[in-house]
Amino acid sequence: MSHSVSDMIIALDGPAGSGKSTTAKLVAQKLGLMYLDTGAMYRAVALKVYRSGIELTDSAALTKLLNTTKVEQVAENGHSKFLLDGEDVTEDIRTPDISLWVGPVSEHPLVREYLVSWQREIGKHGGLVADGRDIGTVVFPDATLKFYVEADVHTRAVRRQKELAARGIQQSVEEVEDAIRTRDLRDSTREHSPLRRAPDAVELDTTHMTIGDQVERVLYLVAKLKPQSKEH
Repeated sequence: MSHSVSDMIIALDGPAGSGKSTTAKLVAQKLGLMYLDTGAMYRAVALKVYRSGIELTDSAALTKLLNTTKVEQVAENGHSKFLLDGEDVTEDIRTPDISLWVGPVSEHPLVREYLVSWQREIGKHGGLVADGRDIGTVVFPDATLKFYVEADVHTRAVRRQKELAARGIQQSVEEVEDAIRTRDLRDSTREHSPLRRAPDAVELDTTHMTIGDQVERVLYLVAKLKPQSKEH
């Protein structure tokens, strides 16, 4: 079956540091589609919970917080900025503290229900590339094309350490690797929307692939779905 690119939803799931976010951004740029960074949305909510000091076991307080929370992803100079209740938190959501905090927050059923609903609303007309941990399994189970992006833990830790260093955050590869293993375990064993490969997802092991290789592979498979009579 052929699909118009403007109607497509392309889902990339996978663990931290697998390259899914960078690949998703570049694929979206090349196809002229919206890039939806669901991980950043969870991080923004985690930041608000962290700042608020409420306990995750306090469902009433958490519900009230979610009902008064507005997370926005806006494009600026070719990059995505993230606003939390109007405040630019693009840098704040990427700190090691929030990386630790986002696990327990993102696995909370109330948080997932809130954000999955919002993500589906954004994608109801198609035309986007999204990455996360449950995009192809929960958020968009009928996505046009699904990928499960993975790489070995050491490779992912080296990549993540470089990202942190670029933002002035110094951590050893061993520290980052430990954090990734902890996050992997939480994500794959949580009760709600665990990280897993959708049965119809294309597996993409990026351990020995460059970002360019990853993007080309996704674009190649997208091209096979395009209507040949109209798009060349």
